[in-house]
Amino acid sequence: MTEESIGVGVIVRATAVLRALGDAPEGLSLGKIAQRVGLARSTVQRLISALEAERLVVRGTQPGRIVLGPEVLRLARLAFPTIIHRIRPLMQALSDELAETVDFATISRNQMVFLDQVAGRQRLMAVSHVGDAFPLHCSSVGKSYLATATAAQIESLIGTRYEQLTSNTITDLPGLLANLEPTRETGIGIDAEEHSLGICAVGFCFSDEAYNWFGLSVPVPTQRFVQNRDEIVHRLIAARTTLRDMFHDGRSGGAGRGLAAG
Repeated sequence: MTEESIGVGVIVRATAVLRALGDAPEGLSLGKIAQRVGLARSTVQRLISALEAERLVVRGTQPGRIVLGPEVLRLARLAFPTIIHRIRPLMQALSDELAETVDFATISRNQMVFLDQVAGRQRLMAVSHVGDAFPLHCSSVGKSYLATATAAQIESLIGTRYEQLTSNTITDLPGLLANLEPTRETGIGIDAEEHSLGICAVGFCFSDEAYNWFGLSVPVPTQRFVQNRDEIVHRLIAARTTLRDMFHDGRSGGAGRGLAAG
């Protein structure tokens, strides 16, 4: 076996590990990674050590769990420089109107990953970080995305049972489907303290010309959310219309393909 073929094999195995972690936002143990990629645990351990040295993976908050690292997420952000440049003025205008933080994310398989942010002017703000990844079932943008799909498509993507992050998190498919009904009508997803207690968020998803999926969201401390929910929803509906016109010239065909597009 040549040195070149050995190097290619290492890259293939490392990529398999990264993909497995990408499918598990909560992280995986070494044993679980080995099981998913079909490699010996000792091989996975060596790969994880090398990936960790490059900050492509890091140790998760739960003991023994490995998660994707900041370098992967930084590279993901660099993959979308043009759309970030196009979206930024709208994000800034929305933040100025609401005096709240506005987040921009991409849909990456079964999670959303934050790519950019405009911070609000409030003293008490809900601020996520670029590179953070949220599950779809308990995030406003994620729920907007799932609302474009059938029950069978949702089950295929995220299963029927979901991790409970707060006492408000919906943890099963029937409950999620019922919760998504209003979102199917408006396109606006609501996270009512489902990801983090004390924080609510309103968001929507949209696609670019190539049908890559993204989302804008406004995270708000719960007290202000209760007071300002209607205004935030109103502003986001207007922003959604603007983006639909920007990327699809006002045609409805690009706005609702979602999971149905595969």
